[in-house]
Amino acid sequence: MPIPKAELHLHIEGTLEPELAFRLAERNGVKLPYADTEELRAAYRFEDLQSFLDLYYELMAVLRTERDFADLADAYLARAAAQGVRHAEVFFDPQAHLARGVAMDTVVEGLWRALGSSAENHGVSTRLIMCFLRDESAESALRTLEAARPHLDRITGVGLDSAEAGHPPVKFREVYEAAAALGLRRVAHAGEEGPPEYITEALDVLGVERVDHGLRCLEDAALVERLVRERIPLTVCPLSNVRLRAVDVLAEHPLPAMLDAGLMCTVNSDDPAYFGGYVGDTFDAVREALDLTEGRLRELARNSFLASFLEDDEERRARYLAEVDAYTFD
Repeated sequence: MPIPKAELHLHIEGTLEPELAFRLAERNGVKLPYADTEELRAAYRFEDLQSFLDLYYELMAVLRTERDFADLADAYLARAAAQGVRHAEVFFDPQAHLARGVAMDTVVEGLWRALGSSAENHGVSTRLIMCFLRDESAESALRTLEAARPHLDRITGVGLDSAEAGHPPVKFREVYEAAAALGLRRVAHAGEEGPPEYITEALDVLGVERVDHGLRCLEDAALVERLVRERIPLTVCPLSNVRLRAVDVLAEHPLPAMLDAGLMCTVNSDDPAYFGGYVGDTFDAVREALDLTEGRLRELARNSFLASFLEDDEERRARYLAEVDAYTFD
């Protein structure tokens, strides 16, 4: 059994495997522009973030009903559980669905069919985080938050994703202030494509409690010192970073340097159907490519639970941490 871990940077739409995409397409009468799963899988080769996003949004067309979203989430949770995930904080992108006529109710209730019973069915506790698309307007984000109000018993926090370049965090100050007033936890993608200043802005303007990616913090020594001092978690996604060309090859990933600097890093899969592996696969890959010690792997697993939004269930967090401490590596 893999080491117990939490996954904190996971886009549920990015878990859509080609086989499920074709099954849902057939169910919903959607014609995909690919002959078969092999041709679609071959399309999962990207030159950059935008080329990935183009395919990512195109394939969302197969997600239409509550059942579709439930099947998507349940398939992820089964895979995640097999790879040692004990807790998952799952991102979803409502604007991408609202824009094609799929209601917020359909998305949230569908996802919750799987997430709400995940502890019983898969042994995985869950939280749901609603992300705003940063290449959409701030007004659209505010409307999306308003649409989510009836579902805030199911939604733990808000995030910010999609194309980072040219869309600084400050653009979303108002919606993050509104989310904070509603008691929602706050995270944001920053410092993947965007400069280290975006990380600082996410902290100071949006009040984020975790930074998604955060790689480029290493370019700013004062920022690194601050992140270490304030124990701000970074949800690092090594396989994603390589596939989207943020890092040339996995052996050159800055994760060891980040850990050596004292940063509170976690390892996650991001969009695993597209990037070549789920979080257990990612742990295996970084262990081999970066020659990580068992101590480092245990640190990453502990960090994942410490960085989780489990303040409402500290007993569960303590139980997960005890599982990590007791784990014996093969």
